[in-house]
Amino acid sequence: MKKKIVILGSTGSIGKCLLNIIEKDLKSFEIVLLSANKNFKELFKQAKKFNVKNLIITDMETYRYVSSTYKNNNFKIFNKFNNLDKILNKKVDYTMCSIVGIEGLYPTIKMIKYSKTIAIANKETIICAWNLIKKNLKKYNTYFIPVDSEHFSIWSSVNSFTSNIEKIYLTASGGPFYKKKFSKLKNIKIHQALRHPTWEMGEKISIDSSTLMNKIFEIIEAKKIFELNNNNLEILVHPDSYVHAIIKRNNGLINIIAHETSMTIPIFNSLYWNSDKSLKTSPVNLKKLNSLNFSNVKKNNFPLIALIKNIPENDSLFETVIVSANDYLVNLFLNKKIKYTKISKLLLKILSMNKFTRFKKKIPMSIADIMDTRAFTLKEIKKLIFND
Repeated sequence: MKKKIVILGSTGSIGKCLLNIIEKDLKSFEIVLLSANKNFKELFKQAKKFNVKNLIITDMETYRYVSSTYKNNNFKIFNKFNNLDKILNKKVDYTMCSIVGIEGLYPTIKMIKYSKTIAIANKETIICAWNLIKKNLKKYNTYFIPVDSEHFSIWSSVNSFTSNIEKIYLTASGGPFYKKKFSKLKNIKIHQALRHPTWEMGEKISIDSSTLMNKIFEIIEAKKIFELNNNNLEILVHPDSYVHAIIKRNNGLINIIAHETSMTIPIFNSLYWNSDKSLKTSPVNLKKLNSLNFSNVKKNNFPLIALIKNIPENDSLFETVIVSANDYLVNLFLNKKIKYTKISKLLLKILSMNKFTRFKKKIPMSIADIMDTRAFTLKEIKKLIFND
């Protein structure tokens, strides 16, 4: 019997990668639902190619246009994820949640109920709402797999057995400026910040990688997923990105987890977990293994490293403040409203202010709590920067 698959965010890089994997093994899978925000043309191509009947288009203007213009098609097109009862009459075998940003929060939590296994590539959801995710995973007996390359690497090595972990080191490439002092980056242009040395990524995550914010997000994710304390986690700069994580156990063993810089590897393995399906990859790169170049993060290069000490040990709404503030500042830079170095300077200033640090004591009890905190944060930051 074919496994039933749902892909949320199918027109993005993660969704496309998963579809490429499925295409090579069509006899094993049936895709029952795809979703996109605005890219309906790509969504329609995917639906026709894989014979998918149910589509969700989340952007209201695009949904209305498609609904009125493309009436004679074989698809059932929906706009909201609260229609899932009409689409899915029982649990699907595997759901990939790869909607980018905070917009993926509600769909991801909603799909837990309808999934036997849920693979989450949306870091904002894990960072802001892990306690809600965990509650729903338990409630609906849904199996969770993290898709981020670092977290999948750790998860595949430890799975649920984390009691003997002494420390986990997450590796960061350092982005395009890892050899440069922060004080020299004031006049950095957008195209320079987007020039990631080892990964091909979208604009937002590329900027986050260059400031080290992406790795700080991954520290928060790892703390939550693997139930660790802040002092059990550390970032190492590793320009080749060949080693994704190092696990030091309290029995003296050290696991070094390496693979090529390709998201196909964690995505493939999340889909075929616990099967004997093999993936053809390149031989072990002895040149890289023989010249592993690790170093501690230098504060003079990456001032945002100071944020790690500011992360609450327990789940809180402060994580939503961090995500929202960073989103806003990166967007300002990408729209040429602020200098590159202002991203880090303003973020450190904002996250030290009492009006935001008070959220460390507040636990997210619902999606509404998270979205209200985000709205408050964005409003207050706009006042702070533009004196509105």
